Amino acid sequence: MDIHLIFWIVFSILFISVFFVDMFVTDHRRGDLQVKTALFWCSIWVSTAFLFAIILYYFFPHGETKSFEFITGYLIEYSLSVDNLFVFIMIFQTMKIPHMYQPRILKWGILGAVVLRILFIMAGVELITRFSFMIYIFGGVLVYTAYKMMTSKDEEIHPEKNIFVRFSKKLFRIKTDVSSDHFFVKHDGKKYATIAFITLILIESTDLIFAIDSIPAVLAITRDSFVAITSNLFAILGLRSLFFALSGILKLFRYLKYGISFILLFVGIKMLLSSVLHIPVQISLLVIIATLGISIFASVVIKESHDKSVKKRHK
Repeated sequence: MDIHLIFWIVFSILFISVFFVDMFVTDHRRGDLQVKTALFWCSIWVSTAFLFAIILYYFFPHGETKSFEFITGYLIEYSLSVDNLFVFIMIFQTMKIPHMYQPRILKWGILGAVVLRILFIMAGVELITRFSFMIYIFGGVLVYTAYKMMTSKDEEIHPEKNIFVRFSKKLFRIKTDVSSDHFFVKHDGKKYATIAFITLILIESTDLIFAIDSIPAVLAITRDSFVAITSNLFAILGLRSLFFALSGILKLFRYLKYGISFILLFVGIKMLLSSVLHIPVQISLLVIIATLGISIFASVVIKESHDKSVKKRHK
């Protein structure tokens, strides 16, 4: 049997098993997880991804290179997922969704994200394979995204301006109370879409926008569809746990946006210069780890310094 087919089977079994545990076995938990518990589950999913990278290293063709590509792509997508989840938190706050209803909406939002990522990666790999100039278009998209992220301020969520929400409101009657996490309910014999459904539409449309930005980023690291898809899907694993962890430790990621902006700028320039300059994946991995570390360190240190200066003024 072909080694690539074996790895697709191994990955599929591993991913489906872990994804099932994350989405359904732990689904009896209602409301938000404690930060400590959420971080524990996050560590489990991250460890699973690195275990898969070790398997790639020893058993996959060109394993050393492919494992580094996997880890680099995984870290990029995971960091982008953190930024994505910040928006999800804002969506839940804007829509006034109670904590007890958030896990189910997240579950279906993440299932949709899995399908989107697979389709986008397959399309991206095919485009670059068929049309070599697409790599420069993708590089330009990343550079523009980095600039936009670096210069933009935190914006409010306006559901009424979302084209998918507006279209949904034309298709369905909307029941505006938030007393259920079901997406459709019957009232007086009529079927209504709920605020939970509108929230899911917002989350899916947001992930669609993030996918457009993030897929070129992983394709800057690898053109191998197996590595690109697996690193992306492993980054999606445990997003619910990560969501609840972030809800409790937002202050630790105050400057992460700028770190992600620099990473996107770096990989965008890497794509634009790919014909004249080859940057080894190991160098890319070091740049990404250093950038993430510095941005988180800055978030902690600068925040602490600010708190100390405020306390001194009050003395």
